[in-house]
Amino acid sequence: MSVASSVLVPYASYLRVYEPLAAFPEPERSHWARYARRPRTPGAQEELRRSLADLLPTPPVPVPVHESGEAFVAHLDGVVVICPWRTRLRAWLALEELVAEGYPGSVLDAMLPPVVRGQVAADHERWLARNPDARPWIRTAVWQVPVRWFALFGDEDRQYEPGVPKDGAGAGRAPVLRYRTTMAQARRRLARALRALRESIDDGPMTEGLVEVGRWLEEFHPRALVELDFGGLVHVVPEEWLAGERSAARLAEGIAALRAGDGEAASEAYGQLAERWRAIRDLRFAN
Repeated sequence: MSVASSVLVPYASYLRVYEPLAAFPEPERSHWARYARRPRTPGAQEELRRSLADLLPTPPVPVPVHESGEAFVAHLDGVVVICPWRTRLRAWLALEELVAEGYPGSVLDAMLPPVVRGQVAADHERWLARNPDARPWIRTAVWQVPVRWFALFGDEDRQYEPGVPKDGAGAGRAPVLRYRTTMAQARRRLARALRALRESIDDGPMTEGLVEVGRWLEEFHPRALVELDFGGLVHVVPEEWLAGERSAARLAEGIAALRAGDGEAASEAYGQLAERWRAIRDLRFAN
């Protein structure tokens, strides 16, 4: 195993949509039907390892030359649902976000030479001209779970699996924390949250963020599965923190307080959530 393939990175969370096979046109539908019958399909860490391997050459390959034919597979009420990786598209979007964050030119040049960035941007423009309606099935957030994502879920959607310590042979398993719900439920919860916010306070970052997530969800099949995966964040916080993590429930309490006209309780709930996740984001600067 190479050095790159043994590293667990990054400290990221993921919001994913899994669609039923009926949502995909042919021949993609048949491809995913065959794919889902495999005895084993790759997981999130394998996707990351493959992406890291592309960054090792000189110059690096920040965007794959070809789109991935891999996906995450799950089941919803006995029906196979598929979440395509679309690694190439997501790499383009991630680079756009990196540039938009305002890093100094010298820093960007050190990460990716200008000639590489220019070629990547040109390739993306040509691809978009042929695929104007393309959208990713996966959203990524580094060093956090955006609070707005929790509006899609209830505490009953929470799935937590404690980690298994390594034994003498090196075996073990990291903890897993995720939320899963139906697309119908996610859209209903988001609509209720937006209504409560708009009836109580002026539009702000939270409202704008929910609107943007809602527009993204509208692109998918109504019988899809929506998943929030804490991903690599499980490696940066204590397991006791994960076991007690109830951000979806806390946000739901705040929304309910808004609907009841209790602005003070709503503000307290949101403030606690914001502070909880600010402490996680600040870990990126720890040594």
